[in-house]
Amino acid sequence: MISSRADFDNRHALAAGLAERVARGLSRAISRQGSAVLALSGGTTPTLFFEHLSQQDISWEKVTVTLVDERQVDETSSRSNAKLVKAGLLQNNAKATRFVPLYQNQKAAEKLALDVVVLGMGEDGHTASFFPAGDNLSEALNLKTSAAIITMQAPAAGEPRLTFTLPALLKAKVICLHIEGQKKQTVLEMALAGTDMMQMPIRAVLQADNPLEIFWCP
Repeated sequence: MISSRADFDNRHALAAGLAERVARGLSRAISRQGSAVLALSGGTTPTLFFEHLSQQDISWEKVTVTLVDERQVDETSSRSNAKLVKAGLLQNNAKATRFVPLYQNQKAAEKLALDVVVLGMGEDGHTASFFPAGDNLSEALNLKTSAAIITMQAPAAGEPRLTFTLPALLKAKVICLHIEGQKKQTVLEMALAGTDMMQMPIRAVLQADNPLEIFWCP
C-alpha cells in the first residue's frame, strides 16, 4: 500500500530527496541491529540517485549493498546492473560499503536480510524482474514461496534474469518506488486502477500490506 508520495520538480531534487530517505533508513537499521542491507535497482533512472547516495554521511562500512535483480551477464557487460552500481555508487563515502552482486554471488545474496529496497518500474508495469509473461512470475509473486532469489525469462526481459522474490523484498522495513516522467506516472495510474498482478506485476507491491514510499518527478 502507498504510505507516502513525494513529488519533486526535477531529477536532481528527487535524487537528493531519495538519497536522504535511504540514508535515514540505513542509519536506523544500523542503530537497531549494528548493520544494514540495501537492495538497489539498475537501469538508467537511478544513476543520479546513486551519485547523491554515495555522498551521504553514514556508517557505510556497516552497510551491505546488493541488487533487486540482475541480468545473467558478466560484470564487464554494459547491461550489467552490478557494473552500474559499482561505477555509480561505490565512490565517495560509499566506497567503504560491501557489495554483493546477484549473478556472480547468488548464494551470498540469498542469505541477506534486506532492510531498505529501492524499486523501479518499467512502462510495461514490471518491477524487479517481475515481467508480464515471465516464466516464473507466479512463483516470484507467491508470498508463500521459500525462495529468496529465482530465475526469470520473459519476452521483454532480454537476457535471462535473477530476481529477489516478492516475499524477500517485502521483508524490508523501507521500500521505495523511484519513477520519473509522465509516462511512468500514467503507468502507475493504470496499475492502481486494476488488480491483475500477472498483467502488471507492480500491482503486487502496490497491493501488499507493506508501506510503499513513492518518489516521482516529471
